[in-house]
Amino acid sequence: MGPSRSSNSSGYSFMLTGIPGLEAASLWLSIPFTCLYVVALLGNCTILLVIGTDPSLHEPMYYFLSMLATTDLGLSLSTMPTMMGIFWAKYREISFDACFAQGYFVHSFSFMESSVLLAMAFDRYVAICYPLRYSSILTGARIAKIGLAIVCRCLLGVLPSLFLLRRLPFCHSHVLSHSYCLHQDLIKLVCADVHVNSMYSLAVVVLVVVLDPILIFVSYVVIAKTIVSIASPGERLKALNTCFSHILAVLILYIPMVGLSMVHRFGKHASPLVHILMANVYLLVPPVMNPIIYSIKTKQIRMGVLRVLMPRRVFSLQHRKK
Repeated sequence: MGPSRSSNSSGYSFMLTGIPGLEAASLWLSIPFTCLYVVALLGNCTILLVIGTDPSLHEPMYYFLSMLATTDLGLSLSTMPTMMGIFWAKYREISFDACFAQGYFVHSFSFMESSVLLAMAFDRYVAICYPLRYSSILTGARIAKIGLAIVCRCLLGVLPSLFLLRRLPFCHSHVLSHSYCLHQDLIKLVCADVHVNSMYSLAVVVLVVVLDPILIFVSYVVIAKTIVSIASPGERLKALNTCFSHILAVLILYIPMVGLSMVHRFGKHASPLVHILMANVYLLVPPVMNPIIYSIKTKQIRMGVLRVLMPRRVFSLQHRKK
């Protein structure tokens, strides 16, 4: 097939895919997905509200947690319009520009989450290995610089790959294999040489998806050595407990990310259902689970959530008595 369509064609659009074989049950499937999005949005907004309104949580650890919650919100809001459109209204079409915009934000926030987890690992490293210098190392200005570096690294890093892809002709089927737009999905529809795109995308993946977990692992090796050298068992347990929530957050991000990458690279003959489920797990699980994990495992966050919710409960009880 020759180049029948190109990125410059007016009215060019893509067709998104729901869950193959379950199109008739899309309305019922929308219920669990809607619940997951509601949990993700409410959970992360609550984390931001608690940290923003409680002066005792204005510390480096919680600043990084607020960055993680913001990233999770962005990730959820990037995919929610098209996924809910498919399940609620069976609307699968997405315009060329909207698809590239969505792909840009999905990849940017995904990489941003990885970068924030790396920054949180550095925070734990400083807190455990250099506790007396913690406040002097992680000052407000330095945290702001780290946040700015994360934003620039991810937003600017993703932009060239999609800009290069946008200029290429699309001549194959315009049906995408997910409920949202991904770079690795779009590049399959191009009928031109994509060697430069592939090499740049590989470089970005290596610098983010590969380098970040390696640095996180190295930081925890050093943290583990420091914890082992602590004489008091109680202090060891306390140090481990401060890292436990972050370790869980790292696992729920990288395990689905690696799984999705493996499916795209080696599972070309796998069922489309496998691709769809892995992609949805990859983007939905971290935003849903992170606020739950930190609310359960972090006492200060848990107490802050109760302080936010308690006045409403008191008001409700008084209203019923009246």
